Amino acid sequence: MFSKNLKYYRLRAGLTKKALAEASGLTPMAITHYEAGERKPGMDSLMSLTSALGVELADLLRRRNVSLSFEHGDFRKSSSMGQAAQELVYESVEEYFGRFYDALECLGGDVLPEAPVCGSLPVTCDAEADAAAMRRHLGIESVGPVPDLVGVLENRGILFMALEGVDERFGGINGFAGERPYVVVNASMNPERNRSTIVHELAHLVFDWGEIEGRAQEDHATAVSGAFLLPAADAIRELGLRRRAVTRDMEMVAREYGVSMMLLAKRANLTRIISDSAYRSFCVAASKRGWRKEEPSRIEPEKSELFEQLVYRAVCEDDMSIQRGAELLGRSFEEVAYACELCGV
Repeated sequence: MFSKNLKYYRLRAGLTKKALAEASGLTPMAITHYEAGERKPGMDSLMSLTSALGVELADLLRRRNVSLSFEHGDFRKSSSMGQAAQELVYESVEEYFGRFYDALECLGGDVLPEAPVCGSLPVTCDAEADAAAMRRHLGIESVGPVPDLVGVLENRGILFMALEGVDERFGGINGFAGERPYVVVNASMNPERNRSTIVHELAHLVFDWGEIEGRAQEDHATAVSGAFLLPAADAIRELGLRRRAVTRDMEMVAREYGVSMMLLAKRANLTRIISDSAYRSFCVAASKRGWRKEEPSRIEPEKSELFEQLVYRAVCEDDMSIQRGAELLGRSFEEVAYACELCGV
């Protein structure tokens, strides 16, 4: 769909309609009509647009899954992201999952597990109890680390995307693509923050929040995220009942559970393992190290390979041409053909 592709690549290039019009020699009104699908450009205009956006003609004319519906979650009201940055996130999500569903439909559409029911868990406002309920709802053990959180999501039918090239203020968002729940996070964040954000967005998805909204909902989703990743029973077992301070050996626990030291210290304070004064002292020291803005990562990033797996499976099973697979993955024909050689394609 040309109109959606044009808007996506314009936003990705960081251009307003006026700026794109000036760069392409067209009028802002023409850009508006094109993005609204009210007019189609001639070949000369198309070539001017590709030059201005730095893309190929095939990019603007690429097929879109027009039957796929989306329901996006809202950005936090406290978000300082501008409208264009928010629109880029939405457009990027739709562009990616559109390609994802193309691969899925080539395989028959029934290759993913049924997703858990969303909006069904009642909120008790007890973070520990709600985190335990969410673990049960997702079929995860009540205690212990949750390694490969991305794999956990995808093996339970929840779509995931790590979004690149977006505003650094963007953390994550949730919603539905084709009635299937999704979680999207900023790929530039460190792995620990990504894991916390994934669970935060999951909490928004699975709970029935009733009248709890705004700041109260955000704060509780954050508390649930911490209790989900490091349950109180685990914190006490791993750290002991009492500690005088946050010490270096606690980094091993943070690494095992895939959480930051900031989160670990917060959990230790909430479970009364360390005192309020010990927690404040740690926060002061962490601030001096710059950890409040960007704490050093201690774990490897978690990655999703599901989309790539689906595309290669479709190509290897002759449900999709190599050329189409290359288009969906944004790779060359030769690269996809080479990767499929072991399949005998």
